[in-house]
Amino acid sequence: MRPKQTSPENKAQAAVQEQREWKPWEKSLFRFFFLFFAILILPIEGSFYRRLFSIHWTHLHFHELMDLAKYQLQIFPEGSIPKWGIGSFATWGIVAVVSAFGALVWGRLDSQRKEYTVLYYWLRVIVRYRLAFLLIVYGFIKLFPLQMPYPSLSNLLTNYGDFYAWKIYFQTLGISPKYESFLGFVEILAAFLLFNRRTTTFGVGLIFGFIGNVAVANGFYDIGEQVLSTFIVLMAAFLLAKDVPCLYRLLVKEEFTAGDKFIPVYSKGLKKVRLGLRAAFLVFTLVFAFKVFENYRTDPYKIPHTPGLHNAYGYYNVREFILNRDTVPYSKTDPNRWQDVIFEKWSTLTIRDNQPVVIDKSSGEEAHEKDIDRNYELAGFAGRHYYYYEADTVNHTLALQNKNKDLRNEKLFLSYARPNDSTIVLSGVNERSDSIHVVLEKVDKKYMMFEGRRRPVKI
Repeated sequence: MRPKQTSPENKAQAAVQEQREWKPWEKSLFRFFFLFFAILILPIEGSFYRRLFSIHWTHLHFHELMDLAKYQLQIFPEGSIPKWGIGSFATWGIVAVVSAFGALVWGRLDSQRKEYTVLYYWLRVIVRYRLAFLLIVYGFIKLFPLQMPYPSLSNLLTNYGDFYAWKIYFQTLGISPKYESFLGFVEILAAFLLFNRRTTTFGVGLIFGFIGNVAVANGFYDIGEQVLSTFIVLMAAFLLAKDVPCLYRLLVKEEFTAGDKFIPVYSKGLKKVRLGLRAAFLVFTLVFAFKVFENYRTDPYKIPHTPGLHNAYGYYNVREFILNRDTVPYSKTDPNRWQDVIFEKWSTLTIRDNQPVVIDKSSGEEAHEKDIDRNYELAGFAGRHYYYYEADTVNHTLALQNKNKDLRNEKLFLSYARPNDSTIVLSGVNERSDSIHVVLEKVDKKYMMFEGRRRPVKI
């Protein structure tokens, strides 16, 4: 007589029934973390939905999807608490208090419950997908090196001490685009490992090895994303906690260790939810990857897209400087005398003089259409004044405007002449309506990062 066959659903249901009874402290912790993560992960603010429904899907920019993926509950109005330091975690403190109170009430109302195995499974699903979406976002903007672009010539010729700590960190990674792309690949790999519950532990291991370091760097370099990066690590720790006892028995005590016997039971409705989550993740990944690649190939969002004056790119000494018809000799202390000038490959001109620089304290992360608003190149350091310019190549004029959002009223109107390939002569009026005449002489400077280490260099 053949034994009676047991259906997969019956096996799964039997596995659920065999789950052990949870200890009181385990149930209390679960209730707290369920509420804590649910409040922080699920979009409960109206600002999220306003942002979602304001997207122009026919003219989609990857930054709009990135803003959605980076959603964080913000209880306090922006600017009311410090962006850096322990104060930036104030929202977490409020959510923790609410979750603790909610867990207490939940425990009183549900005191007869023996375990939360199924609910715990679905909480892990929510955390896994939330984490995977974030890793996809940051992974692709590193894979196509957009997050930390290659340092501009002005950045390379700025004194090290004039940089904020976060800008040093970004420049250090930016000078090696291939390494940045590798870091992006690691994040994307971790995201796809989280996509499947059987490989979650491997994905979490990658996150701790990589994102853990990023979270520390966010704190010590004042990058400004320490709350989000710490939240990533916290979610990873939550996912790993379930496997810590098994890993300890297997790797430390070297004992036989059984895997997770829980098999989720999906009703028709839950199967649709599961398939919907998977489809949403894959569609989001494909669309986001395409839009990031498109932006990287055609118009990197942190770099101005208008080409600079033809064949002017380079570093120039100010050989002659005439202010209101008076020749001013070279000086590092005179606030009016230009010391050197840099023309970037795009429509940015930078000037070094002894006038104080108003520092742009933003991260330069926002995406802007207009070049003058793309402020990554000047954010986070002093030392140089940045100007956006429009060149009239017919009349040989330059209209300059300070790129710092607090100094947009500073404008210079100059005519230019090019007597030879290494000299540019500027004349006109500066931001104070003084007449100036400047002779720029290009410096034939070698840059080791451009020359490479496998080619002979003559200095």
